[in-house]
Amino acid sequence: LALSPFYNGLLRSREQPSLLRLVSGNNNCSGRVELFAAGYWGTVLVCRQAGCGDAVAVTRYAQFGQGSGLIWMDNVHCSGNETSLFECSHNGLGGHYCSHYEDSGVICEVRLVSGINNCSGTVEVFAAGHWGTVCHNSWDINEATVVCRQAGCGNAVAVTHWAQFGQGSGIIWMDNVRCSGNETSVFECSHNGLGAHYCGHYQDAGVICEGMSFTHRPLVSGINNCSGTVEVFAAGYWGTVCDNSWDINDATVVCRQAGCGDAVAVARYAQFGQGSGFIWMDNIHCSGNETSVFECSHNGLGDHYCGHYQDAGVICEVRLVSGINNCSGTVEVFVGGYWGTVCHNSWDINDATVVCRQAGCGDAVAVTHNAQFGEGIGFIWMDNVHCSGNETSVFECSHNGLGAHYCGHYQDAGVICEGMFLLVSGNNNCSGTVEVFVGGYWGTVCHNSWDINDATVVCRQAGCGDAVAVARSAQFGHGSGFIWMDNVHCSGNETSVFQCSHNGLGDHYCGHYQDAGVICEGMFL
Repeated sequence: LALSPFYNGLLRSREQPSLLRLVSGNNNCSGRVELFAAGYWGTVLVCRQAGCGDAVAVTRYAQFGQGSGLIWMDNVHCSGNETSLFECSHNGLGGHYCSHYEDSGVICEVRLVSGINNCSGTVEVFAAGHWGTVCHNSWDINEATVVCRQAGCGNAVAVTHWAQFGQGSGIIWMDNVRCSGNETSVFECSHNGLGAHYCGHYQDAGVICEGMSFTHRPLVSGINNCSGTVEVFAAGYWGTVCDNSWDINDATVVCRQAGCGDAVAVARYAQFGQGSGFIWMDNIHCSGNETSVFECSHNGLGDHYCGHYQDAGVICEVRLVSGINNCSGTVEVFVGGYWGTVCHNSWDINDATVVCRQAGCGDAVAVTHNAQFGEGIGFIWMDNVHCSGNETSVFECSHNGLGAHYCGHYQDAGVICEGMFLLVSGNNNCSGTVEVFVGGYWGTVCHNSWDINDATVVCRQAGCGDAVAVARSAQFGHGSGFIWMDNVHCSGNETSVFQCSHNGLGDHYCGHYQDAGVICEGMFL
C-alpha cells in the first residue's frame, strides 16, 4: 500500500492517540469502534477501554453502519490483557488493506458471575471503571430479560434473589431497577441512580438465561417440551441422534441440557416418530455427568450407521426425593441447570396430580406440606402454584414466576403418587398383559426373565392377591407403542414392580410379540 505523506508523517509521530468511542449502537457500550488520533476520528477494521467491561460479542462488515473518513487500524491482534487497544499489534496507524464496509464493532456490557456458565449467575455491571452488583429489590423477570439479552444469552429463564449464586464484593451499582423488558440495556431502565442503594451484598440479584448458543432444542414430537425425539444443532442444521448404544446415561445428559432434570426413560426406534434430514450423532457414550451431549464420545458429527427409523428419544421430568420410593417425596423441578423445590402455598391435589403424572407415577394419592419429607436446600423455584389438574407439566401451571417466592424450605411441598399400571385384555381386571405408565405413556413389559416372583409383585400391586401363573409371548395379545421394561428381576417382596431391577425404562431388546402377562388369584373374586 502506498501511503500518503500525511499517513507517513503520522506513523512517524510520537503523539499518542488518547480517545476511543463506540458509535451507532443501541447504547454507549455497543457500536462501531472509532479511534481519535492526530485530530481525527477514524474506524478500526475494545470494551474495557471504553469503560464498558468485557466484550459480549464482536461484529464485522459494518454491522453498525459504515464509517467515513480515515481508517486508523487493520489486522489488530490483542491477547485480551492489554489496557488499551494501542498496546495490541497492528499494521501501523493508517496502514490498512480494507474499506469502510469492513468496519469492526463490539458489544460490551454486563456480566454474569459464579453460575454454571456465562449465561447464569450474579449480575454485575461496569461503571466508572469498576464492576459492581445489582440489588434484588423489585428484581423480576422483566429486568432479567433485559440483562440476558444484553449479555448475549437470549431470554431469561428465571430470576434469583438473596445472593443465590454467592455474595459479591465491592460496589453495589444499582437498586430498585425497573425495566419494561424491551430495553436493550439495563442502564436504560429506571433505578435509584448509580451507587444509590439501600441493601447489602446478601441481596445481590442474579439471573438464569436460556443461552443463545444453546445446542439442543426442546424435544420434539412428545407430549411436552421434556419428552420426544432428540435433536441437536450443528453447522447450521438440526439433526437427530441414532439409538445405537443409547441408554439412560445418555438420556440423563440430554434431559439436564434441555432444562428438564433427570431422565425417566429412553426411547428407541423412532418411538416419537421419524425425523428427517441430518443424522448428527451415533454410538453416543455418556457417563451421565457431562453438561452437554457434545462432551460424550460418539462416532463423530455426521458419521453414522443407521436410518431415521432408529432415532433416539427421551422422557425427562420432575423428580420426587426423600420418599419411600420414586413416586413419593419432596417435589423438585429443574431450571437452568439447578434443582430446586416448590413452596407449599396453595399446594393442593390438583397440583400434585400434575406432578405425579409428569413423574410417570399416575394420579396423586395425597399432598404434603411443611417439608414432610425433609427440607430441601438451594433454590426454591416455584411458589403459589395453581394447576387445574389437566396440565401435562407443572411448568404449564400459573405461579409467581421462576425463582420468585415468599417462603423457606420449611415450607417445601411434596406428593404421594399411586404409581400406575394395568392388566389388559384378560378375562377380568386380575389377568392380562402387564402395562405400566411412564412419563405420560402406557407401555408393555418384555417377557425376558419373567417369572412367578415378578408376577406376584404385579398381582399384589394390582390389588389381586398372589400370582397364579405367568404369561409369555403376548399370550393375551400384542401391545402397541412403548415397551417400558425388559429383564425384570423381583424378589417377590417388593411393593411395586418399579422397585425391581430391570434394564432401565425404555431400554429393551424385544418386540411386542414378547409382551409379558399375569394371571392373579383375585382378592375380590
